[in-house]
Amino acid sequence: MSIARSRVVDLMRVQCRIFNTTFNPNRLRIGTKILRQRLRGAALASYYPPRVGTIQQLRKDFPRAVIEDEEEQDRLEHIERLKARGKGAPKKKRTAAGMS
Repeated sequence: MSIARSRVVDLMRVQCRIFNTTFNPNRLRIGTKILRQRLRGAALASYYPPRVGTIQQLRKDFPRAVIEDEEEQDRLEHIERLKARGKGAPKKKRTAAGMS
């Protein structure tokens, strides 16, 4: 003796209403499992400690002080030396007319 599908679907609908779950009789992949999970953004952000003492932060905190970033100066000098030897990055195109 088999039970009619309509009775089973009605039972599933009532069950979902009682237990506050999603009614999905066709068993489609709708992503409710992922949407019910807790958000992880805050936990991932709090895993890494905040960066303190960076040059940019010091410049922002003390705008009148002259703070030099030696690593940035070295990088700029390296780029200038490469350009002087002809090994730098190529120039970007300026106009759309020059592209054709």
